[in-house]
Amino acid sequence: MKIKATKREIKDNPKRIRKAGGVPAVLYGHKIANLNLTLDGKTFGKVYKTAGEATILNVEIEGDKTDRNVLVHDVTYDPVSGEFIHVDLYQVRMDEKITAHIPLVFEGEADAVKTGKGVLVKNIYELEVESLPADLPHDIKVDISKLATFEDVIAVSDLKAPAGVKIIADMSAIIAKVAPPRAEEVETEAPTMSVEDIKVETEEKKKEREAAKAQAEKEE
Repeated sequence: MKIKATKREIKDNPKRIRKAGGVPAVLYGHKIANLNLTLDGKTFGKVYKTAGEATILNVEIEGDKTDRNVLVHDVTYDPVSGEFIHVDLYQVRMDEKITAHIPLVFEGEADAVKTGKGVLVKNIYELEVESLPADLPHDIKVDISKLATFEDVIAVSDLKAPAGVKIIADMSAIIAKVAPPRAEEVETEAPTMSVEDIKVETEEKKKEREAAKAQAEKEE
């Protein structure tokens, strides 16, 4: 996947660049001099939506014939408009291993959820891996159909890393499990009384009051 860029001067106004549809960016890497660039906002947005931060991109810089393979290292957004404010690009060497955070994609259907009415609990959403840039996976699949009961778990050790990829994580860490459903709260209803019950109770209270009044008159 390719993105086009032009070189920019450090003095160039970032607001003016963004207003014109560009995105200020900086390219850096191991033993590479930093380059200040301007990316086309629309083009970068489409590429980044597909590639994310785990896919090698090729940057074509106007007037530069150097082949530059990069990873999107960091993206800054405007909190209100959501537009790109700045992008960091990390140039990689194809013969040098790198580390990157790869998102997990959950697939399948868990019987503990489908039939047991449990709730799927995801503890980990991405994993750090090490590999050559060409072997870097776009994502890592997690098959949740293995979760048949509430006692089943999927740990990092259960994942199969692609060839040439090493997962850097605690192998015993739990990625996903299914929690049992919460016990339904039993509503306690207030005791109901019929009209007849109320009538009887009223008559009894009346008799008690009359008896108490008669006793008081005797004592006088």
